[in-house]
Amino acid sequence: MRATRGAARAYIATVVLGALCCVIPALRSGAGTPWVTVALLTGLYLACELPGRCPFFGSSMPIRAGSFFPLLLAAAFLLPPAAAALVAVPGSLVGRVEQAPFTARRVWRAAQLAVTVWAASSVHGLFGGTATLGGTGPGRLPDLPYAILPACAAALAFSLVLTSLDGSILAVAERLPLRRAWSGLLPRSLGPHLVHGLAGLMMAVLWRGPYGPLSALIVLLPMYISCWVFAQYHREHAAHRATIRALVQAVDIKDTYTRGHSERVGRASVLIARELGMDPGRLEVVRFAGILHDVGKLGVPTRVLRKDGPLTPEERQVIELHPEYGHEIVRGIGFLGEARAAILHHHERLDGSGYPYGLSGREIPEFARVVAVADAFDAMTSTRSYRRGRPVPAALEELKRCAGTQFDPQMVRALARGLERHGWSAVTMAGTADGPGVPGPRTESAETVPGRPGPSGGLDRVPPPQPPADGLGAVPGAQSPADRRR
Repeated sequence: MRATRGAARAYIATVVLGALCCVIPALRSGAGTPWVTVALLTGLYLACELPGRCPFFGSSMPIRAGSFFPLLLAAAFLLPPAAAALVAVPGSLVGRVEQAPFTARRVWRAAQLAVTVWAASSVHGLFGGTATLGGTGPGRLPDLPYAILPACAAALAFSLVLTSLDGSILAVAERLPLRRAWSGLLPRSLGPHLVHGLAGLMMAVLWRGPYGPLSALIVLLPMYISCWVFAQYHREHAAHRATIRALVQAVDIKDTYTRGHSERVGRASVLIARELGMDPGRLEVVRFAGILHDVGKLGVPTRVLRKDGPLTPEERQVIELHPEYGHEIVRGIGFLGEARAAILHHHERLDGSGYPYGLSGREIPEFARVVAVADAFDAMTSTRSYRRGRPVPAALEELKRCAGTQFDPQMVRALARGLERHGWSAVTMAGTADGPGVPGPRTESAETVPGRPGPSGGLDRVPPPQPPADGLGAVPGAQSPADRRR
C-alpha cells in the first residue's frame, strides 16, 4: 500500500469487522474454548514473530510473512474455528513490518490471518478432520491416511482466502483492476501452502500424541531452519541483482548513446532462451549475460566512446578490446557462470570473422550466440533522437539474411518464434536521464562501421559480402558516431 487511502481504510475496517465476528464466539461464556491449547499456540506464534522486531537480530532474522503458516494451520487443525482465529492475532500485531504505514499493515495482517485461519479450521472440521487426529487416550491413534485429505482441503481454503484478500487489498490500495491484482497469486501460493498444511498436520498429530505439545516443536525447528536458508538465498539473490544493476548503471552513465540498451538485450536474450527450452536457472544467467554484454565499455576511454566524427584505426582497436575488458571485470563474479563467456565472445561471428578470437560455428559458446542475435535485434529496432528504429519484421528479415554467416540460424528462428508469441515492446529512451527500463519513447540504433552496413552490434573486422542494408546505419545523415562504437 503506497498510502492508506480512504477506500483502503474502509476495506481494512470491513475485514477487521469480519475477523471480530470470527473470534467473538470463542470469547463467549460456555463456548468450551480449550484455553490452554489456545494460550500455548498463541504464545508459540508470538515467540516466533517477536525476534523479527528485536534490534539485536535486525534484518538477519528469517521472519517473513508465511514463515510460520504451518503453526497457524496446526492451530486450525487442533482448535475450533473461533479459537484458531485467535491464535493469529497477537503475533500478527507485533510482527515485523518493513514498509509504512506500519500500524495499518499490522492491523490488516492480523485481521487477514484471523479470517484465513477461521476459514481453514471450518473446512477442516467440515471434512471430519478433528476425528482423524486421534488423542492422548489409549488406542486413540491418528488415522493418517484419512487425516491428509481434510488437511489438504484446509490448506486449499487457507490459500484461497489469503490470496483473495491479498489481491483485494492490492486492488483497493493501488487502484489496480482485480484481474491484474489477483493475477498469479494463487498459482504461486498454492504449492507452498499445501506443504505448510502437511507440516501443520505433522505438528497437530504430535501435539495430540502421547508426548504432548513439546513434541510438536520437533517440526518447528527444521521449519525455522528452512526459513533461514530461504531468507539467506533471497538476500544473496538481491545482492546479485544489486551488483548487476550497479554495473549497468555505470555503463549507461559512461555511454549515454546506448542507455537502456543493456536491459533490452537481456530481455531479448531471455525471449530466445525460452524458445530454446532452457531451464529457469540458465534463463537467469542468460539474462545477466545480455544485461552485461557491454560492461567492457567501462575500460574504453570516454573520449573515444563519445567522439564526434570517424574513428581512427587505433581507436577502433581500443573499442574492439571491450569484450576482453568486460570478461576481466566480471571474472571474479562466480554467480555469472556461462554469462562470462557470452560477455567475452558476443562479437564472434559464425563464419569466423568476428572478434576477439575469431571463433566460428559451435566454437562460439551458446550464450554468446544468443546475446549476439539479441544485441543486433535491439540495435536495429531501437530509436534514437537522430533516427527512427526499423520495424520488427524488417529487423527479423535482416537477421535471417545474415543467419549462417554472422548469426546462428537456430537463435534467429527462436527469436522469431518468441516475437510471434509475445511481441516486442520498446520502452526506453537512450540518451536521457532515465535508467534502463524506464518507460518512455524508444531508442537505439544498429551499429555499423563506415562503409560496412549490417545489423550486428559491432565493430566487425571483415566486411560482409552482402549489399548495404538501408536503415541499418546506411541511411544518409542518420548515422551517429556512437553507432560505430558498440
